[in-house]
Amino acid sequence: MSNQDKKINFDIRKSRPQTLASVFGGFIEMLGGRTTDADLAKNWLRIVGDDVAKISKLVGIKQTRTKQFNIVLRPVSSAFALELSYKLDEIKNKIDKYYGYDAIGKITIRK
Repeated sequence: MSNQDKKINFDIRKSRPQTLASVFGGFIEMLGGRTTDADLAKNWLRIVGDDVAKISKLVGIKQTRTKQFNIVLRPVSSAFALELSYKLDEIKNKIDKYYGYDAIGKITIRK
């Protein structure tokens, strides 16, 4: 399927203010950029930052039919599991900001 076949409705107004990344995210997605799980794994440290990357490892990524990612994180030590659970919203926001759309469906922590 080519990028021209995709129909993105830019007329739908969001209920909350949007960032520029989310506005251009649909455009970037239409051009085929930043939509792979390999891109997420390759840029994990740059996307989530040192504080999250030091306490967790990305061990699983599954892209759903809706182009969202279900990711599995493993804390480097069981002592960091609780701290990692507190940072789930931050991780989701950083990944969504990187992709420019609501890219994360679910984040699972496995010890």
